[in-house]
Amino acid sequence: MQLSVIQRILGLLLWLFSFTMVPPMLVSVIYDDKTLLPFITAFFIIFSMGLLLWYPVRNIKKELRLRDGFVVVVLFWAGLGLIGSVPLVLAESPTLSITDAVFESISGLTTTGATILMGIDYLPQSIQFYRHELQWLGGMGIIVLAVAILPMLGIGGMQLYRAETPGPVKDTKLTPRITETAKALWYIYLTMTVICALLYWLAGMNVFDAIAHSFSTISIGGFSTHDTSMGYFQSPLIEGVAILFMLIAGINFSLHFMALRNLSLGLYFQDDELKAYLTILLLICIISAGYHVIIGGYNNFFKALEDSVFQAVSIMTTTGFTTTDYQSWPGFLPLLLLFSSFIGACAGSTGGGIKVIRILLLFKQGIREIKRLVHPNALFIIKIGNKPIKERIIEAVWGFFAVYIAIFSFLLLALMATQLDQITAFSALAACMNNLGPGLGDVGLHYANINDVAKWILCFAMLLGRLEIFTLLVILTPTFWRR
Repeated sequence: MQLSVIQRILGLLLWLFSFTMVPPMLVSVIYDDKTLLPFITAFFIIFSMGLLLWYPVRNIKKELRLRDGFVVVVLFWAGLGLIGSVPLVLAESPTLSITDAVFESISGLTTTGATILMGIDYLPQSIQFYRHELQWLGGMGIIVLAVAILPMLGIGGMQLYRAETPGPVKDTKLTPRITETAKALWYIYLTMTVICALLYWLAGMNVFDAIAHSFSTISIGGFSTHDTSMGYFQSPLIEGVAILFMLIAGINFSLHFMALRNLSLGLYFQDDELKAYLTILLLICIISAGYHVIIGGYNNFFKALEDSVFQAVSIMTTTGFTTTDYQSWPGFLPLLLLFSSFIGACAGSTGGGIKVIRILLLFKQGIREIKRLVHPNALFIIKIGNKPIKERIIEAVWGFFAVYIAIFSFLLLALMATQLDQITAFSALAACMNNLGPGLGDVGLHYANINDVAKWILCFAMLLGRLEIFTLLVILTPTFWRR
């Protein structure tokens, strides 16, 4: 373990993060919302911490190893969640405890969208902007941005990229150099954000709402500047823009890059994961709208379809926007939507959940086992896109699924031990571990009413989900620390 290298990188990353306080400062000046001082103070605190970490080891320029990369990623995300709470603690409005501020900060950074805030419409604009900024930075990952910048400072980035990027296959590079890969992903992410903001504005949002919601849409975060989320606007056109970009942001960004580089939409139709993603979403939309019509929940089929499509896309992609009180929907629909968040979006996207590719591989493995029962001596190969999948990857997916279920069960029992009821505990954990946000029961609207111990457990669950479990758990094992 190269502690000096890790310290240098963390110092640089904190130093870079301190400058994220500048945009909220500008917003505070523009809107004169009396919240400038907390962001100025937070800037100097974080800047100083980064400088104190970096300066003693500034001349250390060793190659970053894979094990070091895991430590940097975990310490940075956990540390940033804590440090990102500083302006929220210092601000006079809202008045937050340290626990609530950390919860809101980690929720934003991990693009979970679970909030402890009430009266969001009346928050200072700088605080509103900061929440959305955290989600936007967390979406593609501050680490990916750092991968593009750190090589210029003499630090290799492949180890960081492998430790942070989501999905079962982590060694795929879009370009020969990892720096170029990170830049390509970042440019696509930025371009999508700008286009989304422009379309929100043209659809009827004001400039501030358009920018803020584009941040939380492309990052699949789900924070809103209004308590009623997207339902505030009462606009099918705005909902349509949100649905489109939630769908796009839930697709593997590598696929976006390849389609753009080859100027070919055909690549989208050839991707098995994307086909499964759209098929599952279509089935959920049809079931939801159909059930509403059958039981008479909606008099207008098209309104039922509109709400069903929006909520299905929002929840399965783990965005968390709402246009209606879906938790009060009849029958099994709230649970169906919550279960869809376990599937999540595609690997390599900004979404959470287990990821569609893993679910697809688990399904194919299940089918293979059934075939083996019928033909025990036959050889069946699992393929994705006509390419055979290595058995090592299948084993890794099964391992991930098993650990996911085990961790979920343990944390669920821990939450219930804090006196949360079963529905609230299950939905809160599912919403946080899948980086979704809104749950059911007492956390349907916000998380303000649950106890502090439960909030810290859910903070841990959010980090687990953002780092896809193994990245965080691996540094907790004795094997990792043995030489």
